Amino acid sequence: MNLHQFRFVQEAARRNLNLTETAKALHTSQPGVSKAIIELEEELGIEIFARHGKRLKRITEPGQHVLQSIQIILREVNNLRKIGDQYSAQDNGTLSIATTHTQARYVLPMPVAKLREKYPKVNISLHQGAPDQVAKMLLDDTAEIGIATESLSAYEELVTLPCYEWQHVLVLPLDHPLAKKEHLSLEDIASEPIITYHPSFTGRGRIDQAFAAKKLHPRIALEAIDSDVIKTYVRLGLGIGIVAEMAVKDDPVKDLAVRPLGTLLGMNVARVAFKRGAYLRQFVYHFAELLSDRLTAPLITKAMTGHVNDYEL
Repeated sequence: MNLHQFRFVQEAARRNLNLTETAKALHTSQPGVSKAIIELEEELGIEIFARHGKRLKRITEPGQHVLQSIQIILREVNNLRKIGDQYSAQDNGTLSIATTHTQARYVLPMPVAKLREKYPKVNISLHQGAPDQVAKMLLDDTAEIGIATESLSAYEELVTLPCYEWQHVLVLPLDHPLAKKEHLSLEDIASEPIITYHPSFTGRGRIDQAFAAKKLHPRIALEAIDSDVIKTYVRLGLGIGIVAEMAVKDDPVKDLAVRPLGTLLGMNVARVAFKRGAYLRQFVYHFAELLSDRLTAPLITKAMTGHVNDYEL
């Protein structure tokens, strides 16, 4: 048995047993993938996949156990490479970060700049996506560290820690009637057309929950994943906007009124995540520390070894 066989089996499972897609993903031929899997099954004396003709139909019960072992083996092979990178050239390499647009645009620039200042030979690879995509990039070893507000803590294969707390804010034209009101209510906001995030991004779930708890049915005039897009449409008069405070905190807007909504919508927690069992290089720890003074290398090390699941902000 060899690593190529393990990768073919793992990728076939990831690609819903589609050998054509598996071969494309691994830049090889479909017959080559099929042959390698069969040879591994013959060596193990079991069927990893049940078949209908030449097509894979499902993963067998022993196949499930094989897949678990393969995941551990390939993870440790990846860790060996990282250890080699760490000690052969401790001050260079690539840090792959998976995150959402809001984090990439408003939160990460300063930590990235500071990391580059301390490790000038480290390249940064920034991958943006929805929170579920961020989790998948960590699980697929596309990224070493992930930052998002939603979804990350739902994956048992990830170690997640709270990074920082934030609230939504209301942005609206300076001459809007609500801009002059001292105390806003959810009823006030629900009476206006609202421009805010797509349901899977930037704490949108908390916004919906707050309105639902009051039995309010706000009119969502427009949904977007980009805070700048939301602010643009507010300026055009399409409605009032609800954005993350990061979108106005370090990038202040002078032509829009801003009102905090933490007391009405509740607070959100951005989380940092790592693949469970992964080997983290020194500059990964340092980058996490730059994200929040609550994240320290000893805390992350304990979390990665299973001694800490979480801590309270």
